[in-house]
Amino acid sequence: MKGISFNTWPYSGFPVWVPSYPLDDVINRISSFGYDAIEIGCASPHAWPDYLSQERRKEIGALLKQKNLAVSAMLPAPGGGPGVNASSPLAEERAFTVNHYKEVVRLASEWECPTVIWVAGWVVHGTSQQDAWNYSLEGLGDVAKYAKELGVTMVVEPTPADSNLIETADDALLLSEQTGASNVKVMFDTFHALYRNEVASDYVYRMADKLHHVHIADSDRLPPGQGRCDFPAVLKALKDIKYDGYLSMEVGFHTRQAEPDWYARTSIEYLKAELAKLD
Repeated sequence: MKGISFNTWPYSGFPVWVPSYPLDDVINRISSFGYDAIEIGCASPHAWPDYLSQERRKEIGALLKQKNLAVSAMLPAPGGGPGVNASSPLAEERAFTVNHYKEVVRLASEWECPTVIWVAGWVVHGTSQQDAWNYSLEGLGDVAKYAKELGVTMVVEPTPADSNLIETADDALLLSEQTGASNVKVMFDTFHALYRNEVASDYVYRMADKLHHVHIADSDRLPPGQGRCDFPAVLKALKDIKYDGYLSMEVGFHTRQAEPDWYARTSIEYLKAELAKLD
């Protein structure tokens, strides 16, 4: 595996109000806890592309190198005013979303980030499931072509707890395969597998050689080991398939009561201890 990463959501203002810190501060904190990488959510105040000047982008890139912190992945912030719903019935919103994704991909390339997560969108009432699927597929294909030119891989994530289009491992695999693009892979989040009352380690074996990225979170977005997920089984499965990507913590952003530093420290301490048992 490439290493352990931490997602910035609990240090920002998305998707609920949580304690909010500048990205420089977050990079310093994540680095101090011993993480190998950071996963950056592309929302304000951290990385909404339109709010980042070239000078600011270079400053963040330099700080990441100074702290020896890779960027494991980047992802957009669906919802809010702009929506960024790739499967929207509104042609204008779909066009905005594709353009926004391309800006995220370009930013990822500038920060030497190899992966951008495709949140496929959600079905709006009155739109058929098939039409919504086709809209998302078309948008992903467009973005993937742009991403390939910049050496970035797109990964499709099943998100049943948050949306109603790509809900299972098979959904993600099918959408990925239908693009026909070599730089479109899949990922999964243990939290979403738990939401469906599925076994998270089954996702590892099902996705196998298509698996490019993994989100780690226990039930209720707790740090791993604090809820009901069988993480020893997940880590064993990842070792079995020779997974060579990052394990990225996506925890603690569901409530204002969360203390982000506690989530970051607790997550890496547990995961390092469990990984050591596999050596």
